[in-house]
Amino acid sequence: MSQLNDFNQRIIEEFRANQGRVGGQFANMPLLLLTTVGAKTGRARTKPLAYTRDGDRIVLIASYAGAPKNPAWFNNLVANPVVTVELGGERFEARATVVSGEERQRLYYNQARHMPVFTDYQKKTTRQIPVVVLQRIKAQP
Repeated sequence: MSQLNDFNQRIIEEFRANQGRVGGQFANMPLLLLTTVGAKTGRARTKPLAYTRDGDRIVLIASYAGAPKNPAWFNNLVANPVVTVELGGERFEARATVVSGEERQRLYYNQARHMPVFTDYQKKTTRQIPVVVLQRIKAQP
């Protein structure tokens, strides 16, 4: 787990130093930083994640590379649905909602069409990989 955490930390640092741009294997992938509050610890946790858009909503897939369980960030946002998003040089709060049924299918296949690795992830696991939409929380005037 430490190797993955170190890898993610390098991406986070590069993302923040370059207004959301990173190189390497993620150079041409839409990437954001998602900060959740730990369901058990109550501590802030930040993860770099690929995303797509659906209108003004941001779509995330909790694939965990096809692992048999959901990623910790997903469990955190289910417990605490107000998250912080860093997109490019912008930082804002959003509310996370897990979608299901036809909407889940549509959003999953849309992202898989743009990033075929998500098709591979679904084939690797028997769980239905969750799809989350983030909607920006409007700042109060």
